[in-house]
Amino acid sequence: MDSEHFPLQGKCHCGNLKLIFNSTKTPDELAVRTCACSFCRKHGIRSTSDPNGNLQIQIMNSQQVIHYRFGMHTADFLICGCCGVYVAAIMHHETQQSFATINVNVLDCAHLVSQNSVTVDYDGETVQSRRERRLRAWTPVTSIEEQNFQP
Repeated sequence: MDSEHFPLQGKCHCGNLKLIFNSTKTPDELAVRTCACSFCRKHGIRSTSDPNGNLQIQIMNSQQVIHYRFGMHTADFLICGCCGVYVAAIMHHETQQSFATINVNVLDCAHLVSQNSVTVDYDGETVQSRRERRLRAWTPVTSIEEQNFQP
């Protein structure tokens, strides 16, 4: 069964990292998570994903992107090195497929997404259980396009 997709666009503050999050859910239907880890708390991140959707990422200048890893080193947190905004976390799978969770705050429609969130704590997970959860719950990444444009 093919579901309708709602293309939700977003970007970091300066526009170096851009997203098109094709979700099967409307903005007000998206489930929002607030992670209890120190990185997410310090950034005030509200995350969402749609395993039935897909994500396209466009990088204007790859030299201005920080791929930050912490904890179990199972995902790259994409942060713009120019404006400092975190946009998404990406887990690369051995099948060559990548999966992501998106920072709701970077979406152009963030004001339409529920302000209610579920606080989650993943500290008790093993590396294997973390990867399995992400495979089930995160959004497949269909493309990461690097322009390497330098103003």
